[in-house]
Amino acid sequence: MFLRTTLVALLGLFAGAAIALDDPQTPLSDPMQSGMWDYHQKGLLGDPADIRFDDRVVLRAPASAEDSLNVPLLVDATAIPDVKRIVVSADYGPIPHILTYYPDQADAKLSLRFKIDQATAIRASVETHSGAWHVGSIYIDAAGGGCTAPAHAYANDDWEEKLGEVHGRLWSAAGRARLIVDHPMDTGLADGIPVFIIQDLSLQRDDGTQLARLELAEPVNEDPAFTFYFAKGALPASVKVVGRDNNGNRIRGVLSEGDLN
Repeated sequence: MFLRTTLVALLGLFAGAAIALDDPQTPLSDPMQSGMWDYHQKGLLGDPADIRFDDRVVLRAPASAEDSLNVPLLVDATAIPDVKRIVVSADYGPIPHILTYYPDQADAKLSLRFKIDQATAIRASVETHSGAWHVGSIYIDAAGGGCTAPAHAYANDDWEEKLGEVHGRLWSAAGRARLIVDHPMDTGLADGIPVFIIQDLSLQRDDGTQLARLELAEPVNEDPAFTFYFAKGALPASVKVVGRDNNGNRIRGVLSEGDLN
């Protein structure tokens, strides 16, 4: 009787473990096997108690970065309910934090470009309003040097005149907004060039209601470009772009249907 009871208990444990391994809510070991993740988790996320790797957080990027100054990345966390913010980071970047995205009225999905300094795991850490974190990962190979190169803007005499100019377009019916801002986005790692970056950028309705917001860090690419995603029909006919850089320069613009100036 004792052996039968013990066997039944063990089978129950194994079955429970098998279910847990298939459950995306279950914490698992780092799929990237990175030596820096634990350190950055504490620095970027505050070492939260409720955190797990989750395949529902999807990252799309090239396997190898052809241009270390402009690496395209799509982060899609729409399968996670009730998203509060998304922290994008590079494990082996000299400045690990790339940006933080607050979707607000947008979908938990963002396209961006960033600078890469060497082969590294890229993370999208998604926090819900309950305080739980869900982490998606992807590995990008790279020759490197993107974070230490000076901006191309300085080769043009009129770069200051274009500083902060906003370009883009809305596809309201499709629920998509494309945004580009003229800015050198200096990391401070190139000799003799201090940090000069856009820090805050948001999309707003005409009445000032916030649709989505970004906090940018040094690895975001020069002339940063983003695509925001919304439910179909959720975008108004025009959207205000509001932001500032670390030198106090204000960014103001309007996105409309058909514009891409």
